[in-house]
Amino acid sequence: MEALAVFGAIPCVSSFHSPTERNGSSSNFRKLFLRTHHLAALRPSSLFSSSPPLSTSKMRTRRNKTHIFLPHLVASMEEVEETYIMIKPDGVQRGLVGEIISRFERKGFKLTGLKLFQCPKELAEEHYKDLKTKPFFPKLIEYITSGPVVCMAWEGVGVVASARKLIGATNPLQAEPGTIRGDLAVQTGRNVVHGSDSPENGKREIDLWFKEGELCQWVHVQAPWLRE
Repeated sequence: MEALAVFGAIPCVSSFHSPTERNGSSSNFRKLFLRTHHLAALRPSSLFSSSPPLSTSKMRTRRNKTHIFLPHLVASMEEVEETYIMIKPDGVQRGLVGEIISRFERKGFKLTGLKLFQCPKELAEEHYKDLKTKPFFPKLIEYITSGPVVCMAWEGVGVVASARKLIGATNPLQAEPGTIRGDLAVQTGRNVVHGSDSPENGKREIDLWFKEGELCQWVHVQAPWLRE
């Protein structure tokens, strides 16, 4: 006759044997030991809890949920900016459109808007309104409206500051080698490309040069390999 009680995680075994059983084989004792060892492996919570124990797969799922990296995702999304990049008439005439676009693509930025466009005088004056008091303003407007431009909207983490570095200094002779102006331009009046100077201006200029429905929102498949 056997009696088995479990208190917490510690099993207590009591055995009562008749004289005949005590002189018998050790197989009964071995079975009792294995049952006791099995019960000892159980946790108190699984023995006395009213709810059934979690399966291994559910425990793994619950454990993974505690490691959500949503805060990292939100932080990353907060850093995403928009910038307006325009290839000026001299860049178009010189056949530099593909070269300039490829530099932004290789950097890892996402193109959300692109069009070849003949800029009217009114739009050019609105775009460069901060320079209206400058003596070179009339010549600048004449230059921007002299031929088609390529309008682009780019998106990415820190895209405004990074694009300015890719473009280089306003005066191409002062621009570093490796930048667009440093490699492809000579004079300030023919410096090939324009880029927004702040996130705020980036949004303003994109709204100015693109109409509703001209921008495309899409998923960049390389995004997981570009940022954490």
